[in-house]
Amino acid sequence: MAKCDEGYLCEVCGQDVAAIIESDLYLRYVIGELDPEVLHTTPERHIRCNPVLAQFIDDPDFERVVVQGEMGLANLDPGFVSERVALVTRGYDRLRVIAASEGDRDVTSYPLPEVIDRYRL
Repeated sequence: MAKCDEGYLCEVCGQDVAAIIESDLYLRYVIGELDPEVLHTTPERHIRCNPVLAQFIDDPDFERVVVQGEMGLANLDPGFVSERVALVTRGYDRLRVIAASEGDRDVTSYPLPEVIDRYRL
């Protein structure tokens, strides 16, 4: 099978990342943690296969991820946690909007508005 026919395989579990709503790559891009120049060369992962990021999603449709140890929410600065939950949850919500839209989409319109503004500078 040609590489392009394989889909996007998770570098952690090896399974197909079948939808954008499952994509750690696109979540990081949407929230501004992945430069658009490397989007096409960066390995894919399921959001759940990156638990340190996934723990910040606060959405009733996303089963809570709990990280133990130093990187767990309980051990991080509460202000940082609050800001991070707001950002990552907004990014996850943006993925849901993208997934629900139809037709060809311009990938440059995916990020959150403040991230798009940052890329324009």
